[in-house]
Amino acid sequence: MPLTARAILQLAVIALFSQMQKLVFGFILFVYFHSSAQNVQSNYWQQYLRYNIKAQLNDKENSVTGSETIVYKNNSPQSLSYIWFHIYPNAYKNQSTALFQQIKSDAQRKEKLKQPTTGYISNLAFTVNGSKAMIEPHPNAQYIDVIKVVLPKPLQPGDSATIATPFKVQLPSYFSRSGFADGEFMVCQWYPKPAVFDKDGWHEMPYLDMGEFYSEYASYNVNITLPSQYIVSATGILQTPSEAALYKTIGAFNTANKAGKEPKLYVPTSAAETKTLNYYADSVPDFAWFADKGFIIEYDTLSLQSGKVIDAYTFHHNNSNTQWANSIDYVKDAVKHYSAWIGEYAYPTVQAVEGPKNNSSGGMEYPTVTLITSPDAKPQTLDAVIAHEVGHNWFMSMLGSNERIHPWMDEGMNSYYQFRYEAEKYRSNAIFGDRIPAALKKLDEGTFQASVYRVMMTIPIQSPVETPSASYSSSEDYGLTAYVKAAEWMHLLESSIGREKVDSAFRHYFSLWKFKHPQPADMKAAFEQATGASLDKFFTLLNKEGKLIE
Repeated sequence: MPLTARAILQLAVIALFSQMQKLVFGFILFVYFHSSAQNVQSNYWQQYLRYNIKAQLNDKENSVTGSETIVYKNNSPQSLSYIWFHIYPNAYKNQSTALFQQIKSDAQRKEKLKQPTTGYISNLAFTVNGSKAMIEPHPNAQYIDVIKVVLPKPLQPGDSATIATPFKVQLPSYFSRSGFADGEFMVCQWYPKPAVFDKDGWHEMPYLDMGEFYSEYASYNVNITLPSQYIVSATGILQTPSEAALYKTIGAFNTANKAGKEPKLYVPTSAAETKTLNYYADSVPDFAWFADKGFIIEYDTLSLQSGKVIDAYTFHHNNSNTQWANSIDYVKDAVKHYSAWIGEYAYPTVQAVEGPKNNSSGGMEYPTVTLITSPDAKPQTLDAVIAHEVGHNWFMSMLGSNERIHPWMDEGMNSYYQFRYEAEKYRSNAIFGDRIPAALKKLDEGTFQASVYRVMMTIPIQSPVETPSASYSSSEDYGLTAYVKAAEWMHLLESSIGREKVDSAFRHYFSLWKFKHPQPADMKAAFEQATGASLDKFFTLLNKEGKLIE
């Protein structure tokens, strides 16, 4: 039966009303999730610091003598009568510290303590706005690497204080991130550093080998004086013109002339016995530096989708059988992938440094620079390790979650994207190494990933994803839970809502929380805002023991 004009008009009105209902409902959802995220943001605050540090390396006694001045701004709503400081070199001082106790209790890490040379920090003399400040020890006797600096007068909300101290660091032998080995210096967690003060209070945690960091964002102006023959890679941008130009010239030559040519070696620009290098970094949670006389420098640039150009460096040893020949390409590829997936790389430079072998990890990341400790890695394994460590510029540096309390927000999210990187480029996965069947490698990337995760999820992992680093019984439990099980959790979400929505959620989360300290609830709110859906059941799984799904 043909419809009358009136009937057609009625149907059109009904259809229009139905469409308007959908739009209104969608708008309500958007407003709800947008408002919840905005409310979290509106109540948010964080402290901000400005460092000026002078440091001098003595390569004969393996020490660093220095001084620092910190401008500490109290953005909190509370008056502060003291500031907790990390003096992490003291973690290496004796066998009774939290660091040594943790290593000794873990069978997989005991090898580190065969013949360690200890380290410590000394010569501290704090002043606040020019007045002497008293120091109090932490009440826990194992925490000799944490001290309380008592302020001469309370620091009111919105006010700033200038805190200064000299210091001297005796570096330990390299067995846990910082130290010296084979003529190379890894100068990490080396300067007195205020603990984070946030809405949950102070986070005056001791240094641990299994469990990483939580640090305030800051700007750093650092002068490093050392013998002129050393090549340095450090957080931030090298500001010394002659040295910066030489690194780029030598590095560009070595990058362009890899095949069949001897690398160009570094020669100091001056005959002076020492040199001073200046580095600057902004909006970073830490500063680390690495020095060696024998580094081969490689340098190139990469362009992001926005047109932003990043300086990329690698510093590696001059070995004839090195797997670092393509390291600069690995660094660039990692930055491009993570920028496309999560959000644009925010810093002007990215670097990877070859370090000594480490028996418990493939590398250790710091803002804009990472130490890679996998000298025997095959090319695709080295690529994956570099990608993972470079990826920490997102999940550690730009998204500054509390790695000690919520390690999955750092390691797990980074592992999820590392596994994608490996699957896309090689149809491989670091968990399984060479054990992946050839037939599986012929699958398309999505099917390959689904197959790998199905097998991965059969691995028995008892601890919940939401487990603080210090609560794990072993490094194996820590690695499987914080890295693998957390990546499985993300893959479950991807399987439910699709990869495009996952990436969209991460990009939104990144845009809201870049250079801030997000917590799990903040991540959940951002994901829900981006997807327009409740994710209660997925975030509840973070507290589930055993398999995520039966």
